[in-house]
Amino acid sequence: MKNDARSSALTKVASLSQHRSVWELRADGWISLVDDLGRLVALRREEPEFEQRLARVREIVSVLAPIESYWAFPGGRVFNELGVWIERGELARAHQAARRIHRMLAAQTYRHESGTLDVDGDGPSQIETDSERQAQLARPYFEVLIVDEMSASEEDALRRRVQRKRMPDDDFIFDVVVVPSFEDALIATLVNFNLQAVVIRHGFPFRALYHNDMLRRFLDSVDDRIEQMPESERGPLLGGQIAVLRPELDLYLVTDVNVEEIAARTGETFKRVFFREEDHTELYSSIMKGVGERHRTPFFNALREYAKQPTGVFHALPLARGKSIMNSNWIGDLQQFYGSNLFMAETSATSGGLDSLLDPVGPLKLAQEYAARAYGSRRTYFATNGTSTANKIVVQALVRPEDIVLVDRNCHKSHHYGLVLAGAQVAYLDSYPLDEYSMYGAVPIRHIKQTLLDFRKAGKLNRVRLVLLTNCTFDGIVYDVERVMMECLAIKPDLVFLWDEAWFAFAVCHPIYRQRTGMASAKRLRDAMRSEGYAKRYGKFIEELGADGWNDDQKLLDTRLMPDPAKARVRVYATQSTHKTLTSLRQGSMIHVWDQDFKDKAEEAFHEAYMTHTSTSPNYQILASLDVGRRQVELEGYELVQRQLELAMTLREQVFHHPLLKKYFRFLRVGELVPAQYRESGVESYYNTETGWNNMEAAWRTDEFALDPSRATLAIGATGVDGDTFKNKYLMDKYGIQINKTSRNTVLFMTNIGSTRSAVAYLLEVLVKIARDVDQRVADMSAIERRIHDKRVRSLTLEQPPLPDFSAFHSAFRVSIGEETPTRDGQIRSAFFLSYDDDNCEYIDMADAANAIGAGRELVSALFVIPYPPGFPILVPGQIISADILQFMAALDVREIHGFRPELGFRIFNDAALERVGAAFAARSAAAEAGKSMFPVERSSQTVSKPAAVQVEIATAATTTRIES
Repeated sequence: MKNDARSSALTKVASLSQHRSVWELRADGWISLVDDLGRLVALRREEPEFEQRLARVREIVSVLAPIESYWAFPGGRVFNELGVWIERGELARAHQAARRIHRMLAAQTYRHESGTLDVDGDGPSQIETDSERQAQLARPYFEVLIVDEMSASEEDALRRRVQRKRMPDDDFIFDVVVVPSFEDALIATLVNFNLQAVVIRHGFPFRALYHNDMLRRFLDSVDDRIEQMPESERGPLLGGQIAVLRPELDLYLVTDVNVEEIAARTGETFKRVFFREEDHTELYSSIMKGVGERHRTPFFNALREYAKQPTGVFHALPLARGKSIMNSNWIGDLQQFYGSNLFMAETSATSGGLDSLLDPVGPLKLAQEYAARAYGSRRTYFATNGTSTANKIVVQALVRPEDIVLVDRNCHKSHHYGLVLAGAQVAYLDSYPLDEYSMYGAVPIRHIKQTLLDFRKAGKLNRVRLVLLTNCTFDGIVYDVERVMMECLAIKPDLVFLWDEAWFAFAVCHPIYRQRTGMASAKRLRDAMRSEGYAKRYGKFIEELGADGWNDDQKLLDTRLMPDPAKARVRVYATQSTHKTLTSLRQGSMIHVWDQDFKDKAEEAFHEAYMTHTSTSPNYQILASLDVGRRQVELEGYELVQRQLELAMTLREQVFHHPLLKKYFRFLRVGELVPAQYRESGVESYYNTETGWNNMEAAWRTDEFALDPSRATLAIGATGVDGDTFKNKYLMDKYGIQINKTSRNTVLFMTNIGSTRSAVAYLLEVLVKIARDVDQRVADMSAIERRIHDKRVRSLTLEQPPLPDFSAFHSAFRVSIGEETPTRDGQIRSAFFLSYDDDNCEYIDMADAANAIGAGRELVSALFVIPYPPGFPILVPGQIISADILQFMAALDVREIHGFRPELGFRIFNDAALERVGAAFAARSAAAEAGKSMFPVERSSQTVSKPAAVQVEIATAATTTRIES
């Protein structure tokens, strides 16, 4: 019965685009095919069930046929042969072959084992010996897509030619997949994870044999053009489309016409362009070399070679080469646990084939260049102290004392401390609140624009230096990065953008995610502004805005703005916690730079900031893991992130459909985490059985904010258990399930590239056990206990305290240099260090604070106050404690609040300290007006009606609120 259900689900819909996962469909399809063929073999033809079972087998074959045409093993031709055997009634033979294929696919032995479809016996089913495993590792397998309209005999001849060129000393082994059309090539690119290169031949039709709606988003803008152009011109266009989908693939063009002209025109897209069939050997060698370049790990290789060398250590680090452990009678268990290679590779040396992180000239320099290639940046820098340090490096490099920085108040604490160190004037931005779930979303573009316009009105726009936002947030809210930068640059052309992508490193691997990363958006924005089409659109935009439009704040807020392409300079920085979402040892992070003016305007400052915060003794193992993790991104990142996404969707669906689970739990949809005014698409949920993934793709193209489905926020309020208790008492202590973030009534589950179907199954099993436990406990409650429980549930689901916005900096920390209009910025550095002197501070408890606020006293926080959860600063140094903040604090039922001592209360500045600081700032303002300030502020004559010189600096930093990094 179980197999019947699986087969029914498989054959319900035949279109690929209507399934959540082509890859799960393929795996389950082979299981069903083998099982049903086995049952069919056992039946007599005259039995009534025979025809029904045969019809089901034919349906499964029809579902698998289009999928298998995009893989080299078993491949479309071999799969069709299997279908022929079924139609001939050679069912035992077909069953034996199907079982062999399935077992080779499941164990991936086809990667290193040659074999035929029709064999006696089952053949090997898994990698059973060390030699088999070493064979797989020593010669990794990949597939090459050939786009050409070939006959079956031509395809066989091509495959034999490739096999003849294989040499025993080749580093890799590959097979070919042949598809006949433009659309088939795009489908194969999306479906086949094994692809590492694409060879596009001369002339091929456009339409695919199997129509697939998931391609429409890539073809809408080019369909008419492709249909009208000659077949010989489709190759370069196809290469461009594939480069957008999977930029890591090596692309080669084989053409019959104008090879020199085509090579000059498409050099950025294709690795090489060949003329006809004149150079098979060069093409084969180019394919192997191209994959080898991505497989190469310069620093990891250098470290391995160093570990093999005999050395005498007369330097620091007694641990080097394990000497202090091997000579010990007491700590040998450390080596037993970690193994010897870890210690053989430990050294303080930067020579002998190694390199210096602070001044790389060898393998580390190459490793960082390879990382830049993989992540789409112009420069990449490794960091071994985590993204907290990377954030401080970027902020210090870009921000000068008294520069104004617009920053999301809910960003990671490293930003706040970095701004303290830089001496910035901080203007905190408010994210939209999700009071029902005790969490914040992201900062609306309208609020950012309004803040910039307020600074313009106050005559301070020239001092605004940096916009710092978290992308994506801890809860999975993702900005439309390109739109934010475009609209801000239209108002303030020389802004710096620091995008905090600590939890978004994996996004580069997937075409849907990649479009909203800082690096991809920077390149796309720069390319757009250099095009003739953008210049025409900008001219039309200026005409529609009108002569007075630039001075009409309301009109600017209501209009989607465009920067002046003649003046804008795109400068983007991004920090990422590689170790959080990709393969790296803990604290392995990167800084990515896409900066047109880096050498002229940032390189020296960046170098000094990097030297300030980077250890002179970086961990080589972390650096090596960053190098190897980059290799994985380029060779299998797409596959791993796609599986990560599908596992999250599977988890959501199972909870949604399970009768007991949905009684107590539900995963929040995009419609609940992103308000309707920020969802132009109107999409409430990213997946459904009618449209498949198309909802997600449409929303990520158009909406101001999108949701990363792999961040699955589970609402648990109906259990009567708060998030912190649910995390610690139930998930971790009882079942060993680790999660990171909680709110009062939610817990956040994140799938990653290491997640498996078994892990998801275990989580579902645990949630069912917890739900049964709660169900039984509620059933056994007395009437009084039930009232208490219901009250608790009501508190967690209906009575959430409203989340407070940033109140304001106290006037003592708001530098007003002749400005007529007050702005949001404040001097957080002055407040931070003022609190170091106990004479400037006092403590006040919650009750006294409420009375003092009621009496009209302004209470000013001397510390960062950060409740966990939600994990962001409710108060920062110099901020006024408002009644809303006090109300929120009083309603919190969390145990951990940094910066607040329950026995003493808030640490605040006393009135005398505030008076002294206020007087000092007043004197400084007067001095500045007289031109005597240490940091003179030039008044801006710039108005938005005439966009000034643009120098865009974009940076990406830490993360949303990190509870456990």
